[in-house]
Amino acid sequence: MATLKGSQGFERHYAAIYGERWTRLKAALLNPRQGVPFQQGLTAPYYLDPASILCAQTLPVKENAVLGDFCAAPGGKTLVLASRLPPGATLIANEKSATRRTRLVNVLNRHLPEELRRRVMVRGWDAALFGRSQPLSFDGILLDVPCSSERHLLEQPQYLQKWGPGRGKHLAIQALALAASALDSLKPGGYLLYSTCSLNPEENDGVWEKLLKKRTCWEKIELKDLPGETTRWGKIILPDQHGGMGPLFFTLLRKNLPDL
Repeated sequence: MATLKGSQGFERHYAAIYGERWTRLKAALLNPRQGVPFQQGLTAPYYLDPASILCAQTLPVKENAVLGDFCAAPGGKTLVLASRLPPGATLIANEKSATRRTRLVNVLNRHLPEELRRRVMVRGWDAALFGRSQPLSFDGILLDVPCSSERHLLEQPQYLQKWGPGRGKHLAIQALALAASALDSLKPGGYLLYSTCSLNPEENDGVWEKLLKKRTCWEKIELKDLPGETTRWGKIILPDQHGGMGPLFFTLLRKNLPDL
């Protein structure tokens, strides 16, 4: 039997993952979202999903640290990170896409006070190559990878019709390369905060199952006091159980010895 694609394939794929829960989860995903204004340390509020704010606040920061946001556009999580920069710390906000990078720059210019904006540098590098070009360079990295974004697909039926089962597999492979690069870019003792807005376990825990076979230099940090459902490697916040927040998967890791 041919593999189903489009909306029917999408429905069958996620019903197989979530079982009876899929009906109410899908209904929650289709409910209009209510972003909340984030303004701590900013000159103007930026509206974000509360789960995204919580996620970006999870990365540990320290004075004089060099932080990276490897896939930074459109810039909401970047603003949260920037608002938390302690004295002497800097943030490299990286976005490979020129179009998305322009949007990122506009967001930073509009919302960051001048002193803070000077400590946030925008770059357009390929984050998958950071591990080779800038090994052992960062004290902390936020890696919010491109993902299936199922909530956006449901909101835009024209894109849902183009869905296929290979979408998640391709994105998981890309995420694996980005995660390996991020780990190689971290200094020993540095932290990596990995996140997606995907419902697909292959793009979430699945990335770390595969990475464990390639990199053994990291350990998971438990996120016991944070909201969300516990998965093997992190937490996932889903809108049917968390007041419409999410979806958002995130995991926090600490690098041990170099693994290059």
